[in-house]
Amino acid sequence: MTVRFDAVTVDWFGLATVRLEGQTGAVVYTDPGPERYGFLDDREPRDGDLVLVSHDHHYDPESIRRVAREEALIVLHESIAAGEIDGIDEQPESLPFEVERVRADESFVLGPLDLFTTPAYNDPDGPHTDEQGTPYHPEGRGCGFGVTIDGITAYWPGDTDVLPVHEELDVDLFLPPIGGTFTMDRREAASLAATMEPQLVLPVHYDTFDAIETDEDAFVADVARRAVPVVLDG
Repeated sequence: MTVRFDAVTVDWFGLATVRLEGQTGAVVYTDPGPERYGFLDDREPRDGDLVLVSHDHHYDPESIRRVAREEALIVLHESIAAGEIDGIDEQPESLPFEVERVRADESFVLGPLDLFTTPAYNDPDGPHTDEQGTPYHPEGRGCGFGVTIDGITAYWPGDTDVLPVHEELDVDLFLPPIGGTFTMDRREAASLAATMEPQLVLPVHYDTFDAIETDEDAFVADVARRAVPVVLDG
């Protein structure tokens, strides 16, 4: 379903793919795809003015083509390289769109939109590591995105643990990952939401595949108990 929040409408399609549209018509997508999960199979809106890609696991050229309009700007983390991604050969600069690479600590203005980035990674001493103890998302290999549309600041932190920088942010719409395994889990995300105190929380990055299945209703109850507005899209 579509969630309306003040001047912005929000649609979560699966994994980290979110569509944000302001009343003035600007359309932003976060992390479209990947194609193999199928949640964009029946959709080719090609209406995105800005497409944000947080890290290599979420870089998918075909999904970008599905959502981006001809004049779109694709903003992605500086580390993304097609040759390091299974099944992806097309470099971002080969896409038929304007492409901008960013670090995980930037802020800038893109026409009517304000954008900022934050670090996104797993602590090597934390629970989100593989059997060899390597973080699924090493530091320096991804970012989160905050974007302000028609006065509403939406924030997708990327595939990440809870980090100190998150507690310093002032955002209106918080889009946390809650699936665990590769990111913060639902309990950690609920605690962070209580600390950040956004006007609305809409969880993402869960239930798309087995490793990130979680109890989203328990997340909603946990956040609501902390007196933070929360909604599910799905």
